[in-house]
Amino acid sequence: GGGGEGDFDPDQIMSAKDRKRVDDFILYAIAAADEAVESAGFARDGMAGPRTAVLMGSGIGGANTLDDGFFRIYQEQARPELLAVPKLISSAGPAALTIRFKAQGPSFAISSACSSATQAIGMGMQMVRAGIVDRALVGGAEACITNGGQIIWENLRVLTPGKCRPFSKNRNGMSLGEGAAMFVLETEEAALARGAKPLCSLIGYGTSSDAFDPVRPDVAGATSAMRYALDDAGVTPDEIDYVNAHGTATTMNDSTESEAIGRIFGERGSTIPVSSTKPIHGHALGASGALELVCAINAIRDNIAPPTINWQEPDPKCPVDCIPNEAREMRIDTVMSNSFAFGGINAVLVLRRHAA
Repeated sequence: GGGGEGDFDPDQIMSAKDRKRVDDFILYAIAAADEAVESAGFARDGMAGPRTAVLMGSGIGGANTLDDGFFRIYQEQARPELLAVPKLISSAGPAALTIRFKAQGPSFAISSACSSATQAIGMGMQMVRAGIVDRALVGGAEACITNGGQIIWENLRVLTPGKCRPFSKNRNGMSLGEGAAMFVLETEEAALARGAKPLCSLIGYGTSSDAFDPVRPDVAGATSAMRYALDDAGVTPDEIDYVNAHGTATTMNDSTESEAIGRIFGERGSTIPVSSTKPIHGHALGASGALELVCAINAIRDNIAPPTINWQEPDPKCPVDCIPNEAREMRIDTVMSNSFAFGGINAVLVLRRHAA
């Protein structure tokens, strides 16, 4: 949740005393979850009980706690803070949410790098669909911009020294971002029975593993995840109106993703609207899929496909319509959202306008 720059007020989320007990990624998750639960029409205690699951993705977990702790140990020769462990573990995120909402159903963290949130959302959908739970609080959170974090990502040579330019010929890397997005999932019948108005219908989820390389993407794995998601949703490629791409602006990702889109959509691969919103909100690692799902939902609600900003010139290796620089008004009913992670972990969601 949130809005313009500077409007995030931690004092409205937790007391200063309680904030000392959580890393920033947990604070972000709580802020987003509060908004999601309220938007869904639940009081905080309305999520309580054993029929509510909490699944949250985070690629790094408590990066600030780790960074600060190691500085104290190695630079200051001081003891780390007492609560460092329960602040830094990725599972601290869903644990904090279960406590806040008294949700006593299945709860776990998913840590699969850039696919973390997308897998959490997809698995939450599967649990609700299967009747394992009545509702699921799902999403992702990341607070990864630390001094140490910036250095190790730069050392991998995947950060841009300038602007993030997905699908542009002169692209040279990504920009890190951080934040959180959370969602409440339930069956259509349950939502309508309590008078709620769904934001959209989440209809498909596909995931695959490249089984190929720790960092280099493989077109076969990305293609498989997209195909699995379409099959799960029961839709054809022709029914997809817009694709929210993983679009990191690294040389290999964008060309590989473009090729996968071509394999799925055939001749339409060069004309279907495809954009990356990462130049706007940054690559928030494990939270990216959740942030991009917000973009995808609003694309449907507003009938506006978001642009790929900073784009400069076409790349023959990226033969897609990347909606360069300017948003596009168009009818959008069905959207695909891609997340492709280090380690070759791929996850794709398909969502559709809810029939009122």
